Amino acid sequence: MKTLQFTVKISASANKVYRTMLGLDEKRTYEYWTAAFNPTSSFEGSWEQGSKIYFVGTNENGKKGGMVSKIEENRPSDFVSIRHYGFLDGDNEVTSGEMVEKWSGGIESYTFEENEGITKVTVNCDTVEEYIDYFNKSYPVALEKLKEISEG
Repeated sequence: MKTLQFTVKISASANKVYRTMLGLDEKRTYEYWTAAFNPTSSFEGSWEQGSKIYFVGTNENGKKGGMVSKIEENRPSDFVSIRHYGFLDGDNEVTSGEMVEKWSGGIESYTFEENEGITKVTVNCDTVEEYIDYFNKSYPVALEKLKEISEG
């Protein structure tokens, strides 16, 4: 796996950016910025450290899919780390097999650093070769949407 890194500077407090990113006050704020990955992106579960969480959406045929993940760390307004260990096929969790083995254990993390009212968000995302171009195109768009909704 390769780790990709993306950053954005947002004119808002780290607390506001963190809460907006995770959709803690309104789930729609999470869904707004993650629509860059899939127009139906959402989550099911809790952002609490140690919790299982599903990152879900539907494909072009309307079938539910997504990632089965665990919140490894959640330090409010500072750092969030997510470990992906399976995927959803409809409502079924798939946590073993060839499709999972390629990227299982991949970490996605978000660091929030506030300085004089500007928050720098740094994303580190483990990915397999076949998704590098997708993330290189999608993450900058997603982070611009996060910036827009956090500053608005």
